[in-house]
Amino acid sequence: MPEIIPLGWFHTIMGIVALVSGAYTLFRYKEISHETRSGQIYLLTTLITAATALAIYQHGFFGPAHGLAVMTLGALAIGMIASTTKLLGKASRYVRAFFFSATLLFHCIPAVTDGLLRLPVGDPFLTSIEDPILRMCYLGLLILFLVGVILQLRWIHRQRSGSSTQPD
Repeated sequence: MPEIIPLGWFHTIMGIVALVSGAYTLFRYKEISHETRSGQIYLLTTLITAATALAIYQHGFFGPAHGLAVMTLGALAIGMIASTTKLLGKASRYVRAFFFSATLLFHCIPAVTDGLLRLPVGDPFLTSIEDPILRMCYLGLLILFLVGVILQLRWIHRQRSGSSTQPD
């Protein structure tokens, strides 16, 4: 793996802050929203992480990490549209939950990849991006994402159902 450049360090630090604040937000509030302070921190650091990823060209070409950054920016945009407009009606909260959670998945893919290919320093766990262990990790992340989204959507649905039967 190439050495990390200063922009790469900034990108990595922002990504770590995003992962921690995103995990905290999901555990604390069961969904990521721009209405909570931790959600705001997550969304801002996710935006910064995706934008800086687009500026890092260690391999000299547009690669999979750049694709994830573009997907992250798109998911952020859709989630914010769902959060701040009435364009999607009653589906807005579900759409927001799905797309903001997808950004967390998009963070985890390069975090796992870089972590396994760089750590421990000098003797990383993996030496190739083609290693089958990475594919298993990606599958595990996808399953975790799908289970998490299903649980979130069920929680939102129950919350909506419960609030509609509560007296004012």
